[in-house]
Amino acid sequence: MSLEMTTYIVVGLTFLLYISIAVWSRAKSTKDYYVAGGNVGPITNGMATAADWMSAASFISMAGMVANMGYGGSVFLMGWTGGYVLLAMLLAPYLRKFGKFTVPQFIRERFYSRSAASVAVLSLLAASLTYIIGQMTGVGVAFSRFLGVSSDVGIYIGMGIVFTYAVFGGMKGITYTQVAQFLVLISAFLVPAIFISFQLTGNPIPQLGLGSRLTETNVYLLERLNEVVTDLGFKEYTTTYAGSKLNMTLFTLSLMIGTAGLPHVIMRFFTVPSVKAARISAGWTLVFIAMLYTTAPAVGAMAKYNLHRTITPGIAIEEVDLFEPEAHLLGEERPDWMERWEATGLLRWEDKNQDGRIQYYNDQSDDEEFLAKAEAAGWEGNELEVNADIIVLANPEIAMLPNWIIALVAAGGLASALSTAAGLLIAISSSISHDLVKGIFMPKLSDKGELIVGRIAMTLSIILAGWLGLNPPGFAAGTVALAFGIAACSLFPALMMGIFFKKMNKEGATAGMLAGLAVTLFYVFAHKGIFFIQGTTFTHLIGGENSFFGLTPEAIGVVGAAVNFTVALIVSKFTKEPPEYIQALIENVRLPRGAKHVDGSH
Repeated sequence: MSLEMTTYIVVGLTFLLYISIAVWSRAKSTKDYYVAGGNVGPITNGMATAADWMSAASFISMAGMVANMGYGGSVFLMGWTGGYVLLAMLLAPYLRKFGKFTVPQFIRERFYSRSAASVAVLSLLAASLTYIIGQMTGVGVAFSRFLGVSSDVGIYIGMGIVFTYAVFGGMKGITYTQVAQFLVLISAFLVPAIFISFQLTGNPIPQLGLGSRLTETNVYLLERLNEVVTDLGFKEYTTTYAGSKLNMTLFTLSLMIGTAGLPHVIMRFFTVPSVKAARISAGWTLVFIAMLYTTAPAVGAMAKYNLHRTITPGIAIEEVDLFEPEAHLLGEERPDWMERWEATGLLRWEDKNQDGRIQYYNDQSDDEEFLAKAEAAGWEGNELEVNADIIVLANPEIAMLPNWIIALVAAGGLASALSTAAGLLIAISSSISHDLVKGIFMPKLSDKGELIVGRIAMTLSIILAGWLGLNPPGFAAGTVALAFGIAACSLFPALMMGIFFKKMNKEGATAGMLAGLAVTLFYVFAHKGIFFIQGTTFTHLIGGENSFFGLTPEAIGVVGAAVNFTVALIVSKFTKEPPEYIQALIENVRLPRGAKHVDGSH
């Protein structure tokens, strides 16, 4: 059976499964729609949370970034995993005990302010909408490669699938669909990793294969990979990181507090029946996340090794001279997988020196001797561009694994993007219907009316998300940084102070969120050169790109969070303390006993 037909069957079956689950578990009340009835079991919620957490960025991009960046890619592993630990330990149990549906609802009632809630809603919408662009892009990439349609058509199909199970199912339908999506995506990530690890090292456990010897050379995989990349002018795979150590540290911290503040994941802990269940489900989620995150470094390294071995025939031979023509791949004889991925535009090559071969090397290397030798060999620049997003999806093809595994990976990539997109959409929908419409503008709206508003909001959100995926803004390359930065600088500090500082008042919380947002958005957009003053970009006004101690936009979220905390604490000192009932409520929330919702009166 052809790869295309196999992929159609596997992906089609998974879509049929998602739709069937949505029909079976559709929401019939606002509690079903927002928190899946509040009675989801810990293991079930753990799987659903893991699927919600592991987006297209985790499944498709993370191992690709590790493959490209080597040691420097560990910021994503540490940041995203550490962020979940922060969420599980410091936020989830207390928010569950508070007993509300959404993050803005917690902000509104904790800080007794509609203004604070409005800022929280705007922050949530901005973070969720920017984050969802990546999910829709991931859907388009997977469809365009594996189903033979354009990425635009792929996004339309993805919108239709999400509409089917999210609009009618709400959080209840999304929860059980995410369980199925977790099983699909984790199988799709682990199965090819096991096969490839066994191929290269003889060890079927990828985590152990990463530290094992290659069967063909009896040299350690990472040692050989270091040799390969340095031969091509790149820095060592196991020691290189981008920017300064300060930037790497703050980048990691920004990812941690940004992910801990992402509202679509926090909402998952409102679906369990008790505080104890929230803590247990947090533990199960960490187990399920670890299955993918501990495998990603092995996938990245092995994909990098296989990629170089494909592009540079003979690298397994110890003393190959890369500057000899026969050491490089003939363009007309490039493998089928390269030709297939060229059609997506995510892999391209240009024969700059017209020798009919593909020279892949670091033409920006700091090694002048290497560059001189490359020039003497007739090379005129790197001729191959490989987008990091294709590493995981193309890995089984590069390793020449069976068609059913390649099809499974396609289904896994789609599952990861669709599961997170659905979680983000329910967060957006609930903020509009529950926090804005009912919470601020129409407080007397009935449950039935709120459910209708929620579904309308969900439908409009899907249309907007699809449009953003089809027409990404000019700063699309920074959307992930922007999403995590917004959550880090606004929602995370407000939640932390709301739980652990009972004297934090509405003025402090609101001022802190606005200040943190202002600093973060200014730096991100200034770095991208989007704002102009009389023809001069803000990039120049702040002294150039990454001018603030060499920080990249991805790392600025932690600075915005620090500004938020500082401004909030200062303002709270000079304004009136919260009412006594609010302080009593927070004392009750932090008590480690019972699962009863609190209201400050007991």
